[in-house]
Amino acid sequence: MKKTILAFSLAAVTLSGCMTYDPYTGEEKVSNATTGSIIGAIGGAAVGAATSSKKDRGKGALIGAAGGAAVGGGIGYYMDRQEAQLRRQLEGSGVRVIRNGNQIELVMPGNITFDTDQSNIRSGFVDTLESVALVLKEFDQTTIQIEGHTDSTGGDSYNQMLSERRASSVRDFLLNRGIEPRRTRAVGYGERYPIATNNTAAGREQNRRVELTLVPMQQ
Repeated sequence: MKKTILAFSLAAVTLSGCMTYDPYTGEEKVSNATTGSIIGAIGGAAVGAATSSKKDRGKGALIGAAGGAAVGGGIGYYMDRQEAQLRRQLEGSGVRVIRNGNQIELVMPGNITFDTDQSNIRSGFVDTLESVALVLKEFDQTTIQIEGHTDSTGGDSYNQMLSERRASSVRDFLLNRGIEPRRTRAVGYGERYPIATNNTAAGREQNRRVELTLVPMQQ
């Protein structure tokens, strides 16, 4: 029985496509859609087999596996496509694209996004944000959290306000490019969440950043 479920599950998963291409490393990797499909297919096959009569159990497992794979892989596949498009558009821009399960994070260092102590987006970064906006408009089934961060230079309250202004600047830019307001949320965290040491210039540069977290509307 277990062999039947596994065989049908793997067959269903094969239809979903197993690999994605990472243009940064040049390597193929197992897609998140495939991972979701495997989980969904096995679960669907088990349910299909359990709810079918004995002679129809193999058929029930196949139907359940196919349905489970579609449900499990749908969101992952959608985010896989969005990730691939973002990587193509942002290659060489200095923006990091990080995949975390079904979420995508875009890390925009402050040194390429804003001038020191400013919240107006640099003119040289406008084209990059235009590319981001185009992808976000195409993949409109994700919410966008925009987070501003600073280094530890300056007072806490000043850094908090600067981080909020920078997050709001990016949000306003996206809204002006047609992104629906209901999809966005801007928040500033000041210096609270460093990703590097504040004891060096290089570390402070990493901490001065804006991050976009893209989350599917339907989990």
